[in-house]
Amino acid sequence: MNPKTRYEKERSDGKQQRLLDILEAAEQVFSQKGIEKSTMQDVASEANIGIATLFRYFPRKEKLIVAVATRMLEPMLDYFKYVADLPLTCLEKIEKLFDFFILDQNHLSIIFMVNFESYASHSNEPVEDVLNFNALNRKIWHEYSRIIQNGVEDGSIRAGLPVKETLITLMNSFALFSRKLTMKKNILLLESDLDSDDQLELLKRIFLDHLKA
Repeated sequence: MNPKTRYEKERSDGKQQRLLDILEAAEQVFSQKGIEKSTMQDVASEANIGIATLFRYFPRKEKLIVAVATRMLEPMLDYFKYVADLPLTCLEKIEKLFDFFILDQNHLSIIFMVNFESYASHSNEPVEDVLNFNALNRKIWHEYSRIIQNGVEDGSIRAGLPVKETLITLMNSFALFSRKLTMKKNILLLESDLDSDDQLELLKRIFLDHLKA
C-alpha cells in the first residue's frame, strides 16, 4: 500500500469511527434527556468533539435522531436473517426470536425507541430521512415473512390456526410486553416475586404451547 492510499484509508477509518462515536453519544444523550430536550451541543459534549464537527456529520438534529434509530434496528435485522436461514422448523425459529427479545433488554435503547416513535408520530411534517428507518423495518418484516412461510409449509404450527395472522400478533405482543417490562422494572403494577425474565419465559411457553402442532 503506497503512502497516499494508506493515508486515505486511515482518514476514512477515522471518519467511520468518529461517526460511530457520535451515534453512541447521541443514543446516551437522547435516552437520558429525551429527544426534545436534548441539544446538538449536548451530543457534541458527550462525544468530546466540537459542535462544528458534529454539524459536518449531521447538519440537522432530525437527521441524527433518525440515524440513531436506524442503527438500533440493525442488530434485529441481522438476527432475524440469521434465524430465517437456520435449518429449523418454524416453531423452533419463533422460540429463538422470543429469546432475542428476552435477552435484548437494553434499558436506554428501549427508552430511546419509545421516545423516537412518539417524536415521529407527533411531528407536524414528515421526519427527515425516516425512509431509511422504514426501509430497515421492511427488511426485518421480509425475514419474518420467510419464517411465517415456513410455518405454512412445515406443519410445525397447529392446524386450524391462521398462521400469518397468529404469528404476527404473537410476535408483536411479545416484543411489546418485553419492552414494557424493561421500561417498568421499578414500577410494577402488581406485587410479584417473578422478575421480568421469568415473566417473559412464562409468556414464551404459553405462546409456544398455543402454536405447537
